[in-house]
Amino acid sequence: MNPFDRSKLLVRPLSVRKNSLELEKVAICPKAPMLPCSEDAADFIACTAERIKAARAAGRPVILAFGAHAIKNGCGTLLIDLLRKDRVTHLCTNGAGVIHDWEFSFQGLSGENVQKHAAEGMFGLWEETGRYINLALVVGAWRGIGYGASIGSLIEDEGLNLPSFERLETEAANRTDLGHAAAALDLMNVMKQFGLAPGRLAIPHPYKHLSVQGEAFRLGIPFTGHPMFGHDIIYTHPMNYGAAIGRTAHADFLTYAESVRHLEGGVYLSVGSAVMSPMIFEKSLSMSRNVEHQAGRRIDDFFLGVVDIAPSTWDWQKNGEPPMDNPAYYLRYLKTFSRMGGTMRYASIDNRAFFLGLVKALNQ
Repeated sequence: MNPFDRSKLLVRPLSVRKNSLELEKVAICPKAPMLPCSEDAADFIACTAERIKAARAAGRPVILAFGAHAIKNGCGTLLIDLLRKDRVTHLCTNGAGVIHDWEFSFQGLSGENVQKHAAEGMFGLWEETGRYINLALVVGAWRGIGYGASIGSLIEDEGLNLPSFERLETEAANRTDLGHAAAALDLMNVMKQFGLAPGRLAIPHPYKHLSVQGEAFRLGIPFTGHPMFGHDIIYTHPMNYGAAIGRTAHADFLTYAESVRHLEGGVYLSVGSAVMSPMIFEKSLSMSRNVEHQAGRRIDDFFLGVVDIAPSTWDWQKNGEPPMDNPAYYLRYLKTFSRMGGTMRYASIDNRAFFLGLVKALNQ
């Protein structure tokens, strides 16, 4: 069977898409009144804030993993506050989180009508989102940077610098660094296929001051992207290039794993990430312990704060892991983190209330 031919797709301008989210309306001010939450959630926020303060005072890392709804719900402004005040040392999200933050920074809008557009065969088929994000990843792979930095750089620099074909040909002929040679060939192939001329490609981002990725890039704080093939709307665009996804996502996974290697005495927060965060964490922690144990060091003393909206029907700390016939067993974000050691605590709380409460507690 031949693969699907994306060159046959009708891709429309992003400007014709109706969006349900307007950044300036959903963005949450750090000084906004506290949102309602349960007594247990309030205690969790206070405990998490104290853990973060202690970790940063000791020079230990605070890694924050979050799902895309944190961006869609307007929490980007709160994440920026955490970045600017050195509360977190590493941010990471999935491919959708990267896309929503980019769309907000590019047009101040995001959130299409999935049901309507899926029925019309138009879901995700938007020119600027697909073209600019995919091109930034191909350029980022050539530059040797990660997924998150590729998009953060695009936003902060408001454009891309495309090298000359002569330079790419010279680099492609370099046999001392075959990985970079391949990335140079990839970029040259994309530029020629889509008629892109070398030089500065200006791409204005009028809302970049509200972009989490752009701010992280500006501050030099790791923001890693952890996509899965076929999960995001950029895969529908003809410019999507698998090698660039692999190179940049691979670089980000190793950057993330290195942060986890230093987690002793630190904090790991997983907010609204049902699969991505627990999956990459367990592999990275195993790799890190493997290396640290060889040097006689441990990674046992850390705080795992897990936040999602679903109530927990099982006491993981008291009762351990539920049996396989219990539905609670299949909640990946609880099962995985309960197995990792350290001190884990879960709270059922809306991510807006959590991030706003956390910012307020840390700023007291």
